[in-house]
Amino acid sequence: MNIIVCIKQVPDTTEVKINPQTGTLMRDGVPCIMNPDDKGGLEFALQLKDKYNAHVTVITMGLPQAEAILREALAMGVDRAILLTDRKLGGADTLATSNSLAGALRTLDYDLIITGRQAIDGDTAQVGPQIAEHLDIPQVSYLEHLDFDGKKTLTIRKQTEEGYQVLQMDTPCLVTVLASAVKPRYMHMRGIVAAYKKEIEVWGADKINVPEEKIGKAGSPTSVAKAFPKSIKPAGSLFEGSAEEAVNLIVSKLKEQHII
Repeated sequence: MNIIVCIKQVPDTTEVKINPQTGTLMRDGVPCIMNPDDKGGLEFALQLKDKYNAHVTVITMGLPQAEAILREALAMGVDRAILLTDRKLGGADTLATSNSLAGALRTLDYDLIITGRQAIDGDTAQVGPQIAEHLDIPQVSYLEHLDFDGKKTLTIRKQTEEGYQVLQMDTPCLVTVLASAVKPRYMHMRGIVAAYKKEIEVWGADKINVPEEKIGKAGSPTSVAKAFPKSIKPAGSLFEGSAEEAVNLIVSKLKEQHII
């Protein structure tokens, strides 16, 4: 069984600040991490490796420093790591990103592709499903549990707003995973040492055979006009009184706001 996990290096959103003049992210001094949903997907892949001797490849598209999360994945136990990096890929929206990743995936053997549900720096939840569409393979999103019959059939529990659904799907296919679905394993010392002895393959745009008009900024029909932090609401007012006084106060406030 060949499994490919798409991972992304993202800024730690607990440390992110917005430049008030430009409305863009201030990345200087902000630590970067492996996207949490992607890490959950990686753990599912490693569990399948432990049980079925699957071969696990991780791939990320980003700047050269994204090598750090590939080393982390190697230390956790993956077999192969690929960094897709090229100036031509810069400025990509979700469509151009998925085009680029799908181009890379077409050159690889896979039974199962795993992505995170969404990245915490964008929250679009689009790249995984778009990759499946480009590759013309079935997909299930919002995965919270996964079983494999050892041949070609996956039994998947998918989270929904009402609860969950249980589905079956044959490989090759793609799933997107929730970070809350599983607790990722820790790196161990032997794995960390081994990770820095392994080679990370570096691929450029020439490796993926995707037209330049479909990648990077040229292939991006959307762009971010401005980013801004959520405004902080002022502190509320505390009133004490009887139930009747409370009702009268609420009614008067609603009238002031022309709600009633």
